[in-house]
Amino acid sequence: MKSERRTQYEIYWEILVFCKTSRSFTSIIHRCNLNSKTGQDYIGFLLSRRYLSEADEEGTTVYRSTDNASEYLALFNQLYRALFDSVPGFSL
Repeated sequence: MKSERRTQYEIYWEILVFCKTSRSFTSIIHRCNLNSKTGQDYIGFLLSRRYLSEADEEGTTVYRSTDNASEYLALFNQLYRALFDSVPGFSL
């Protein structure tokens, strides 16, 4: 099976799905297979769109998907199913 690069939209989807429960920056970049700089860019974008919220839990910054992200996730799932006849999944 040929390995293909993920699109930005797939990476946004992965981050938002993974962050349905509070997650640290480190866990996000490890789970979504991103480097620190790229992870900062993606998280920064999602924060600016209010798809992610940022909070402090016991001295650690954590991120969580917001209600605003629900519309993106639903639309992405619908588009992905129409294109590929399957649901999107994590690469890991």
